[in-house]
Amino acid sequence: MEEKRQHFSQNKFLQHCCSTLLISFLAILPLTQSFDYGKALSKSLLYFESQRSGRLPYNQRVTWRHHSGLTDGLEQGYGIYLWYYDAGDNVKFDLPMAFTITMLSWGVIEYEDEIAGAGEYSHTLEAIKWGTDHFIKAHTHPNVLWVEVGDGDTDHYCWQRPEDMTTFRQAYKIDDKNPGSDVAGETAAAMASASIVFRKTNPHYSHLLLQHAQ
Repeated sequence: MEEKRQHFSQNKFLQHCCSTLLISFLAILPLTQSFDYGKALSKSLLYFESQRSGRLPYNQRVTWRHHSGLTDGLEQGYGIYLWYYDAGDNVKFDLPMAFTITMLSWGVIEYEDEIAGAGEYSHTLEAIKWGTDHFIKAHTHPNVLWVEVGDGDTDHYCWQRPEDMTTFRQAYKIDDKNPGSDVAGETAAAMASASIVFRKTNPHYSHLLLQHAQ
């Protein structure tokens, strides 16, 4: 009799567990089915457009943003305003931007058909090229790369639109006397991976990227 009670209790426990798992699965099923990855991709690319620094193109979709940072680098004798701003502030760092361009490029290399199917192929290439155009311009000599504009400490004291910023905008570079192998390596990786992306659509630009990466 005792064995029957235990067996009944075990069956009841198993039924309860199965019911709980089934209810949990049914609860999250609509969420997994309704999530629109295409929309997530579109909004991610719009974010990159909102982070652009420089003279914005005619086809800029984030219309509340305007030209900004146009004098960046001029104090050092070289204008390097074409860039992406860093996360939520107006400083411009080459290392996180280079990593971002590398990841975007490999995303296209591995998922080109899916990105094209979502209607975002040209926008993704534009996002990549905005970064790589900067890398080419910032690589002024074989062993010189401009890698930062602004100062994080002074920039973080206040919140300003890039169009209105009044913070310190000095540009910094790496060279033989001021080495930076980490940012140099990531920038080379970004240009090399992007050269694969543009190999079919823009072979001349692809070759130029590879030259600068090397």
